[in-house]
Order: sequence, then structure tokens, then C-alpha cells
Amino acid sequence: MKRRVLSLILVPFLLFYALPVGAVEKEERKWQDETIYFLMVDRFNNGDTSNDKEVDTKDPRAYQGGDFQGIIDRLDYIKEMGFTSIWLTPVFDNQPKGYHGYWITDFYKTEEHFGSMKTFKKLVDEAHKRDMKVVLDFVVNHVGTEHPWVGDPAKEDWFHEKQTMNFLDKESLQNAWLYDLPDLNTENPEVREYLFDAAKWWIEETDVDGYRLDTVRHVPREFWKEFSKEVKSVKDDFYLLGEVFDQDPGKIAEYNDTGIDGFVNFPQAEELRSVFKKPDTSMNRLFNFSKYNETYYENPYLMGTFIDNHDMERFTRLLVEENVFPGTRWKLALTYMYTTPGIPIVYYGSEIAIDGGEDPDNRRLMNFRADKELIDFISTLGKVRNEYPALTRGTIEPLYEKDGMGIFKRTYKDQTVVVAINNSSKTQTVELDAADLAENKELKGLLTKDLVRSDESGTYKLALNREESEIYLLKDKSGLNIPYLAALGTVYALFLLFIYLVWKRGRKNRNS
Repeated sequence: MKRRVLSLILVPFLLFYALPVGAVEKEERKWQDETIYFLMVDRFNNGDTSNDKEVDTKDPRAYQGGDFQGIIDRLDYIKEMGFTSIWLTPVFDNQPKGYHGYWITDFYKTEEHFGSMKTFKKLVDEAHKRDMKVVLDFVVNHVGTEHPWVGDPAKEDWFHEKQTMNFLDKESLQNAWLYDLPDLNTENPEVREYLFDAAKWWIEETDVDGYRLDTVRHVPREFWKEFSKEVKSVKDDFYLLGEVFDQDPGKIAEYNDTGIDGFVNFPQAEELRSVFKKPDTSMNRLFNFSKYNETYYENPYLMGTFIDNHDMERFTRLLVEENVFPGTRWKLALTYMYTTPGIPIVYYGSEIAIDGGEDPDNRRLMNFRADKELIDFISTLGKVRNEYPALTRGTIEPLYEKDGMGIFKRTYKDQTVVVAINNSSKTQTVELDAADLAENKELKGLLTKDLVRSDESGTYKLALNREESEIYLLKDKSGLNIPYLAALGTVYALFLLFIYLVWKRGRKNRNS
């Protein structure tokens, strides 16, 4: 009897605390809620030495030993940093020295250096068990020079005639041999059918969740329209991320109607790298990218945002050249990327600030024995992003920018998150008023546990040390909340009265 009464007494408390102020009820997961860890299979982790053929760790253009089993062994490491998806470089059979996966010789086999199809399926399965999605790099523009089709007279019309690439000419851009790799004639119905079938086969056979599409601008738009329709017919919510390597948003936007969901945002990445490679750099133009993205792209929330990748110098290299501390600059850049619209993509090794110049130096073997400070920071960012939907679904509004100090807010339903980044070499103090936020509230820090209460005039005074960032949740002021306590007291008193009446009635019935 006592236990039953105690349980009933707890009911009003559970009702009042079921949904904290500022929280948003959990909704169905969408791709814009993902955070992607991008890794080059050969350069990540060696989990099976039996497939270490032609491995030479002293030659950056040779295989280094990374494989499917190595990724399986480190899935928990990736998940603990808050990542919800992984993107892998191509896993198809490649010609010798094709450690990167882009010199394909067979679309239906896995590269022997990486492991068997059975092990790859296990990788996808183990990722799914951890509620992580798998995005696979898929190439349709070209094959390796040693692909059997290249020397087959019956397949002569499967390729465009070899010619030097002219990036200013549209026909050449789509038909010439990129880096002297045989360019597939995707206008040929047989080639299209083969590529469509292969792409669908991998989805059906392995249950991958998305494709990152290589060299999109080197393939006609009409092909991509058909390709998108074909692969999305196999699996619901299959995600397509396109690579249009261009600094002009307008050029990328030309592929909006192809069925490709989002594109890796090269223009924004370039600006992001420029802003955060050294302090006292204005973020004004970077803030404008939110408007650019809304203007140019069909769904800016599905764009892939990134800081570096396998085709560019490591961001750390830029920091070394500026003679600044990499960890500090990485934290600022990552804070911005994680809190603005788009799907964050973190290139393997960024969590330990790996250095690296041009390809292949930017593809060094991962080091799992490095300092964990940045790893811990990324883990915190990942946790915050996964917990607050305003950061993945909310509107974005700049509130302040001057001399490298920037503040913006994200709003979704009744949740507001404020992001402050001090990209300057001095401590900065900024005052925001009730018109920017709300009256009689407080800002609770989610990274450093800072707390900013509005004063009597409704002003919030944010102070950040040099080269620091903070993510704040706008919430009711903590401490004694008289109206709330009064309401709770009333409910509690009524509930106790109810219990008393039930008890009294039960006693009367027993006596009678």
C-alpha cells in the first residue's frame, strides 16, 4: 500500500519534469541530423595482417595496410566521438597502387587489400548495430587504366576518345580523360545500364545507406537524373552526396534538379579555412554563406560541410604555416561547422590535428596514440549537436560580428541555441538585448558551463576569452521560480487531498 501511494505522489513531479524548458520532443531522424566521419580505408587502421600485400609504410603512394576489419575494430572509437555515419573511399577492386580506391578494375568485387565481401557486409552490419549509417564512395566517370574493358575492342564505344582536359569547355569537362583515366561514355545505354545495375547491386547486397558521388561535374546532368531515380528505387531515404569541385556556388547549383540530395560545400570550406587559420579575421563573409546556401541550394541542410578532405592540404598545414597552435584553431573551426546548417564531415585524423601537404601527404596513416584533447572536444560537440535539434534543423540568424567576434542563434520550435565564437586575440564582451533573445531568461553554456543571466533591462553580457567558443541554450532562469513552485504546490496539495479522500473512503468501506 505504501509503495502504491508513493508511486502516485511521484506522478505530478514526473508530469512537470517530463519535458525540460528548451527541450524539443524527439523526432524521426533525418539525414540533416547526421554527423559524418570520412575515412580512407587504406590509411585508417590495419585489423587483418593476412591481406597486407605490397604494403610499404615508407612509401606514401603504396598500400599502408588499412582494411575493413580495422574499421570494424574502431567503430566504437568513431561512435564515442558523436559521429552517426561513416563515409568510406571506394572499396571496389583496384589496379596495383590503387590504395585510394579510384582506379577501379571491377565494380562487383572488393579490393583484396581491404578484405572480402563477407567482411565488408560485416562492417555495414556492425555499423548498423551501433545505429550508424554507411556512405560509400561511388565512381561512374572513369575506371583504372588496367580495367579489362580498356583493351576490349567490343567495349571501344564504352569510352570517350582520349583528349586533354580543358576545364573551361563543357564538352571537354565531361568527355576528356581526367588525370589520364579512361573516361566512361555514360551516353552509351549499355554503360548506363551497367553502372545503374552495379550501384543498385551494392545497396541490395550490402545494405549501405548512401553514396558519395565522385566527379559529378565530369558526367552529364541527364545521367545523374536517371542514376538518382534508379538507386533511390532500391532503398527508402537513400542519400546522395555529390562532389562538384568548384568555388562558384552557382556552378554547384546547376545540379540541383538531378536528384542528388546535397553537395560537398567547397566554397564555404575555402572561406572557413581562410577565416580560422589565424586570429583577428572577420567572420562577416562566412556568416553570409548561410544566405548563399539558402539562395543557391535546394536544401542547404543536406549540404556536406567540411574543413579539409583527401584532395586538399590538411587544415593543420595551413595553421603550421601561420605559426599558430593547431588545437585552438581547430576548435573554433569545428564549433562553427557543427553549429551551422549542413551535415558536418570530419576527415579522419582531424581529431588529432594530423599535418599533411598535397596528395599523398594529406593521406597519412592514422595515429591512435596521439593527444586526446581535441578528441574530447569533438566528442562534446557531437553530443551537443545530437541533443539539440535547433543545431540541425533550426533557422540561423547572425546577431553580432566585429573584428573576429561573432555570435549567431539557431531556433527550432521553442528551442533557441546561441553560438559565440571569439576569433580574435583579445577577450571580448558583447551585450545582447531582449530583442535579440528574450526577457528574463538565461544562457546556459554547453561547452564550458558558462552561465549568463539577463539583467533587469533584459541585457545579456557575453564574455569570451581570446580564441574561445561557447554554445549556449536559452532557458528560464534557474533558482527559485515562484510561479512554477506555486503551481506545483497547488497540484501537489490537490493530489494529496485526492489521496486522503480515497484513503478515507476505503477505510469507511472496510468498517462497514
